[in-house]
Amino acid sequence: MSTTVITYAERRTGLLARAADYLELTKPRISLLVLVTVAVAAYVARWGSLSLWSLLPALVGTALVAASASALNQWLERRSDTLMTRTVDRPLPAGRLSGGEVLWFGGVTIVGGLTLLVWHVNLLTAALGLLTWVLYVGVYTPLKSRTPANTAVGAIAGALPVLMGWTAVGAPLGLGAATLFLIVYLWQFPHFMAIAWLYREEYGRAGMRMLPVVDPSGRRAAFQAIASALVLLPVSLLPASLLGAGPLYVSGAILLGLGQLAAAAWFARQLDRAAARGLLRASLVYLPAMLALWMMIPLI
Repeated sequence: MSTTVITYAERRTGLLARAADYLELTKPRISLLVLVTVAVAAYVARWGSLSLWSLLPALVGTALVAASASALNQWLERRSDTLMTRTVDRPLPAGRLSGGEVLWFGGVTIVGGLTLLVWHVNLLTAALGLLTWVLYVGVYTPLKSRTPANTAVGAIAGALPVLMGWTAVGAPLGLGAATLFLIVYLWQFPHFMAIAWLYREEYGRAGMRMLPVVDPSGRRAAFQAIASALVLLPVSLLPASLLGAGPLYVSGAILLGLGQLAAAAWFARQLDRAAARGLLRASLVYLPAMLALWMMIPLI
């Protein structure tokens, strides 16, 4: 093999590795969930009379805003990330990207995302995108090292994409949008309490004041998971009266809600890693299934 071919292969491998690092900055699994939430909210707001092509600018703009928020979150937490096994191999703590490169990436993506939302979607969706970014980067991230109330703020940022999707298609905000927002907001508490319990030692070493760090017994985290799962049950049934959802939706929402509540109760009883993983799995089933039920409301 010639030196030229080897050099080209090495350069290509280096470029792919660098692209992978920039992709990791965006927290792709979280970004994908955000985009799914936006798409489902837009679909529900127009009950299916919507083309993917017309929604594309909103999805791309939201993806860029989310990418910026995730990148700057990692820049702000670059030192604490070196203290946690789950984050030590991220591009910044591992030294594969510099702080300047991450700041540049975060700046370009937020400007690009907001510009796209302003010019090709609408001002309200762009304003909601900016609010989401500010809450996540400017409020939630600093609060993680100060107070366990950070989860409540982060959950707002996590649920705002519902309103972005709803307004992106020009639908007026109302009880339907508020209900879907509340479902996504409340769902995050059992989900994040499970994660925080599983990684409580690492969060503690990094100085993150998550609830299981502040209360090592886990009782407060368990109470928050149960309380949120309980409130989710009646909230998830609101479409039956607000949107005319039929018995299949109601049955599905009750089964999903009871399943997540049972997992939260088991976590509260056991307070061990197996129960926390069970709660995490239940939350990962709950939200996609609930979003699917919402999309099928006209049919069921």
